[in-house]
Amino acid sequence: MTKAVHIDIVSDIVCPWCAIGYHQLRTALDDLGMEAEIHWQPFQLNPDMGPEGQNLGEHLREKYGITPEQSRQNRDHITAVGAEQGFTFRFTDAMRMVNTHDAHQLIHWAALDGRDTEVNQAFQKAYFTDGLDVSDRDVLIKLVSELGFDADEARAILEDQRYDGAVREQMDVWRQQGINSVPAIIFERKYLVPGAAGVEQFRQVLLDVAKEQA
Repeated sequence: MTKAVHIDIVSDIVCPWCAIGYHQLRTALDDLGMEAEIHWQPFQLNPDMGPEGQNLGEHLREKYGITPEQSRQNRDHITAVGAEQGFTFRFTDAMRMVNTHDAHQLIHWAALDGRDTEVNQAFQKAYFTDGLDVSDRDVLIKLVSELGFDADEARAILEDQRYDGAVREQMDVWRQQGINSVPAIIFERKYLVPGAAGVEQFRQVLLDVAKEQA
């Protein structure tokens, strides 16, 4: 039996391909019966986004020049690919792009107990499936409290920005290593797979890592 594979996933809560990439990776791990130690690393697609957020369609048009028709096609494609991996995307015209810095601080906090995957997945489901505002502190606190975390402690963390420095430092580390788009999935701190590469590619990388371990 090989040891658990160390996997870093650099991602943002509001990145749909990050959600898909994780589920593809999870499928590959399950198919192979392999164990993994997954560590979520922070990245912000829009670090300067204000507290009011921005309509998602408007944001995509401004940032990428995507037309409404292209946006609809992209959403349909993402929804279909997500469904293949058991993840539900419910895009709406009212959906907003938001700042995720507070969410990353709570993920960092959860990671201290090895529960960052649990919290990350709850936040992604809240945003993409349930249509919740993951920049709203009350929403974030409710979500982590439903997972058994102390709500008062979570609120205190966000009010005093306890992990602000740690999260920014982690983001800087990954940027300095050339990570400028997500998801970026790093196996055993050596092998980078960019994007939602697909179950087959993740399976092959995992097999290569297992051979090296052996």
